[in-house]
Formats: sequence, structure tokens, C-alpha cells
Amino acid sequence: MSEIAAVAVSERPRGTTAVTWFGLVFSLFSMIVLRQVFRAITPEPGTALTLAREACMFAAAGALVWLVRRGEGLPLRSIGIGTSPVWKSVIWGVVTAVACMLPSAAIVSFTHYGHGAASQAFAKLPVWVISIVVLRAGVVEELFYRAYPIERLQALGLGRIASWSIPLAIFGVAHWTGGAANILIALVLGAILTAFYQWRRDLVANMLGHFLVDFVANVLPALFS
Repeated sequence: MSEIAAVAVSERPRGTTAVTWFGLVFSLFSMIVLRQVFRAITPEPGTALTLAREACMFAAAGALVWLVRRGEGLPLRSIGIGTSPVWKSVIWGVVTAVACMLPSAAIVSFTHYGHGAASQAFAKLPVWVISIVVLRAGVVEELFYRAYPIERLQALGLGRIASWSIPLAIFGVAHWTGGAANILIALVLGAILTAFYQWRRDLVANMLGHFLVDFVANVLPALFS
């Protein structure tokens, strides 16, 4: 067995453990549950409630990382962290962002997405709060819908297509509150991010790319409006 293959095997969970199955369910559905809990309080949260929601989602990401290290006993490389030098992650993060921005801009232009009530309510939040939401989206969504489920579904025996498509489908449908256009954008951008992760296996680059796309789309307009 080659050294690279040996490292890849050592970064996989030992068997179909209950911890890994729990991690999969947690990664794919905890954000949806948290969002709906806060939407039940109010569909248009203000600053305090938005910050509370984002804090819960960051905490959920921390819990998943703890599960990887303590529950599964695996290194962070098993979810694409530390697999590439930082400078390469930065370069590929920018490349990923550019690859996502072009189709995203086309879809937004065609569907006129961003003029609904939810988008307008989000735009009313302070810029620093929007920035936190954008940062959380880049970090947590890439961990929950790309790195962890793709790696673990493949480790549990699913083929590449299934391990890509299941998280992508859930990621897309999870954007239903923004309407059909938001689902379409999520599916297209999610597919690009999935392809980059499968190719590079670099979660940091994916997080940066996702963050930059949302930053350009949400924070920059708020700064200059």
C-alpha cells in the first residue's frame, strides 16, 4: 500500500460506527432545525436574535469538530483541514469564489433574486451583523454540507455520486425559505463547491471561497448603499 493510500485509510472511521452515523445526521440537519426554531420565534429576527442564532450554529460546528476528534478519534485532515498549505488554500479559495460568482450573477440577473421580503429584512441588519452571518455561512455550511458528509459517506461505502448528491440535495432544499431562485443558486453553487472539495480536498479553500461569494453579494452592497 502506498504512503498516500495508507494516510487516507488512517483518516477514516473504523467501521460503520454509531458515532459517525450520528455525525452525519447532525451535520446534514442541525442547521435546518436551528433555523426553523428561530423562525418559529419570528420570521424576521433583529440583531439580538440573529446573533443568538449564529452563535448556536457556530456552537454546532464546534460540536461536530469535537465529535471528529473525540468521538471518532480522527485527525482534522479527515475533514479536509490541514491538507494543504495556507497560501495554496487562499489561492484556491479565490479561484473557487470566482468560479461561483459567474453563474451566481447570471441566475440572480435572470430570476431577479434578492427583491423578496426575506432579502429586504436581511438587508436591514447592521453591516457587522451581516458580516457575521456571511462568515458563519462560509465556515459552517462547508463543514456540514461538504467536508464531513462527503468524507463519511464515502468511508461508509457509498460511491462518489451518492456521497456528493445527498448532501448537495439537502443543502439546496434547505434554502427553500428564499424561494425557488434561492434553491437554484444553492444547488448550482453547491455543485461547484462540491466539485472543488472533491478535487482539492481542502476545506479551508472551500470555506474561503464560499465566504467571498457571500461577502461580495451581501456585505459590499450594504457598505456602499
